[in-house]
Amino acid sequence: MRPLPQLIGIPYDASSSFLRGSAAAPPLIRRALQSPAGNSYTENGADVSQLADAGDLTLPDEPSAARGAIHAGIEAVLADGCGPIALGGDHSITYPIMRAIAARHPRVTILHIDAHGDLYDQFDGDQYSHACPFARIMEEGLCGRLVQVGIRTLTPHQRDQIKRFGVDTIEMQRVAGGARPIITGPVYVSVDIDGIDPAFAPGVSHREPGGLTVRDVVTLIQSIDGPIVGADVVEFNPSQDLGGVTALVAAKITRELAGAMLLGA
Repeated sequence: MRPLPQLIGIPYDASSSFLRGSAAAPPLIRRALQSPAGNSYTENGADVSQLADAGDLTLPDEPSAARGAIHAGIEAVLADGCGPIALGGDHSITYPIMRAIAARHPRVTILHIDAHGDLYDQFDGDQYSHACPFARIMEEGLCGRLVQVGIRTLTPHQRDQIKRFGVDTIEMQRVAGGARPIITGPVYVSVDIDGIDPAFAPGVSHREPGGLTVRDVVTLIQSIDGPIVGADVVEFNPSQDLGGVTALVAAKITRELAGAMLLGA
């Protein structure tokens, strides 16, 4: 039985390496989802008007305690028989989320959409930086396969990490040449909004031109063959947004993720 989607806000950005601000994103994504300018139907015909919502977690200031609270919050959603759609927050939240996901869905495939590999062993002395979550995930065997799409900032260290962990990384130049992953379920989808070109989503802390379009990301979600057991939408920074454009993009992706979960995509 496929899990029903449930939103959960994770207002955490203390592990950001440059600009903070993504902790303010969850309520703005919700507001865009509920905007009377649109409606509640996805492109594939799913109605997400009754989408369950666990609200925002209240997180302690201390980072390790915050990670523990995120893990517990996701466990609670899973215990209700739901699939979490976490609204971040910075990308460091994916690590504690995956610790909870892996306990119920071992060997899950992760589809990771991003401008950055987020595979550093440590960044500025922090092993739990938003630049490091997938190194921790791979070290602990929290997924069976990691597929990255849209990456366009790899350093030699991160290329070494890709080889070390056996990551299937489709860099943006390959995407531009027509390369696409084949993703089969169960799947966890992690969408960093800066994976999208800043022309479409300027409200991020690390703008990296030359990225994916919104259509590219929606098509990737729609192409998944198998159940989506959870997802996150991270790194939307409202302080850097222009005219609410990025909030709408984050809401669009959230809506399509929820619809894919409802339809068992």
